[in-house]
Amino acid sequence: MSDRPCCSPSGERDRPPAARKPPPRHAPEGIGLLAEDLVELQGGVFTMGTNRTYGYPADGEGPAHEVELSPFSIGRRAVTNGQFAEFVAATGHRTEAEEFGWSFVFAGVVPANFPDTAAVAAAPWWRQVEGSDWAHPEGPHSSWKDRAEHPVIHVSWNDARAFCAWTGTRLPTEAEWEYAARGGLAGARFPWGEELEPGGEHRMNVFQGSFPGGNTGADGYDGTAPTGRFPANGFGLHEMTGNVWEWTADRFDPGYYRRSPRLNPAGPERGAMRVMRGGSYLCHASYCNRYRVDSRSASGPDSSTGNLGFRAARDA
Repeated sequence: MSDRPCCSPSGERDRPPAARKPPPRHAPEGIGLLAEDLVELQGGVFTMGTNRTYGYPADGEGPAHEVELSPFSIGRRAVTNGQFAEFVAATGHRTEAEEFGWSFVFAGVVPANFPDTAAVAAAPWWRQVEGSDWAHPEGPHSSWKDRAEHPVIHVSWNDARAFCAWTGTRLPTEAEWEYAARGGLAGARFPWGEELEPGGEHRMNVFQGSFPGGNTGADGYDGTAPTGRFPANGFGLHEMTGNVWEWTADRFDPGYYRRSPRLNPAGPERGAMRVMRGGSYLCHASYCNRYRVDSRSASGPDSSTGNLGFRAARDA
């Protein structure tokens, strides 16, 4: 089990999934699906990471260091249920949650009359719900169809990579993700600046109230929000923080920033975990202050949860 269960639990599954097919090498079939969602960014030099102390030394958020990126494109929003459904319909892809038969669901969105579920010992608000997957976000009684514009969840890193291969895209590197999330601002904690709620305005979907049992929904949502619902940052990108964690391409190493190359860093060559960025609708200052542009966490590549999705990127 990961040492970060509050954010997105990662654990060994009870049985192995079916053998996964490698990404296709031929021309991607779904290449037009994300055409209108991709935003071209010029790249350049920016300061990645932070020298501030937020209480998560194991995350390796520092030191702050200069990075230079080549031009690239990235999704203006996270990949949605509707888009993922098109991928599944065209390819027959079965996610790892479907293969395993379960995924992690936040207890706060599980109905009171739902059958008993196993909880994560270090974070009992996470429940192992049989039959939960991208198409059934809270279990068999739920469906993606009434939330087509919400970000797809319960997708593993491997599932996200398969979607990207079909659409002719890829997962962003961690450095690309942070550059995009900052929206042109230097040193700020959030995509819009330093204040969490400037002028009392909610700029992202995070937990409101007393975690884990007292979500007031003051920002308008108890669970995920539709993509594009909150204001875009300076690059025209929505929900870079909050709503759902987002997979990146990189392997995770808390000491990587100390030896990261300056030009187009792509993460360490070895590591069992993959980096995820941005926080989610479950982040709260009292226990998980990771809804920042400079925060980072990690999970296993076959892990899936109800607060973890992704957005696509592409070379310029």
